[in-house]
Order: sequence, then C-alpha cells, then structure tokens
Amino acid sequence: MKLYAKTIPQTLPNWATIVTKSADLFEIEINDEHPDFQSLLEELETEIEPGIMGVKAEDLCSRLGIEMSNPHLHYLVEEAQTLISEITTHPDYKRLLDEGYQPDLNIADAQTALTYLQWKLDRNQQPSV
Repeated sequence: MKLYAKTIPQTLPNWATIVTKSADLFEIEINDEHPDFQSLLEELETEIEPGIMGVKAEDLCSRLGIEMSNPHLHYLVEEAQTLISEITTHPDYKRLLDEGYQPDLNIADAQTALTYLQWKLDRNQQPSV
C-alpha cells in the first residue's frame, strides 16, 4: 500500500518506508502485512457506514503524524497503467484466463480507458493558442 504525504514526522514506523521524496511530496510504502501495522489497523477500525467496518485514511494519517497529499492525476494514471500491465503478466491472472475467466469488461478495456484519460489530460495541459 502507498500513501502520498505533504509532510511526515522525523521518524516513521518500521513498516513504513519513504520510496520517493520531492520538494512537495513524499511517497510512502506501507508493509500492510507487518504485525505492528495490522495491530494499528485493528485499533483504528471503526464503523464507516452501517455494517461496514474499516479504517479512515484521515485517522491513519493522524496517528502516523503525516499530512496527506493528493497526487497529480497524471501520476495516478501512470501508476494504474503500470499495475494493469503487472496484472496481465501475473501467473494467477493467466491461470484464470486459461480456466475460462471472461468478464464483460477486460483488462484491455481498462487500458483503453486510461489511455483516453491520459490523452484528455495531455490536451488540457497544452497552452491554448
């Protein structure tokens, strides 16, 4: 799991690692399988909606002492495209396809949607003449 933060404390827990750092953004990788992180999640778990239990990102960030940041949409689209590429090459995904998995929408549809979104973002960034 990744978090994007504007500010972080001097020290992070042993299950959190800074992946990238720029002037205004920290990318933090969370080892969500670490027992200490799991304990924190259990402690912060609350009813988000009737019958739905979970942890609010705001509560988690507050506990960690970080201020969340919303990454640029371009970055998120690139990350999504990378993840989709990883999914298409994953052995479990290939096995599901071999077993007959045929969803109404497929990975190629998701890739196409992201490509269209990227084109729209790129066009919106071009200066008007």
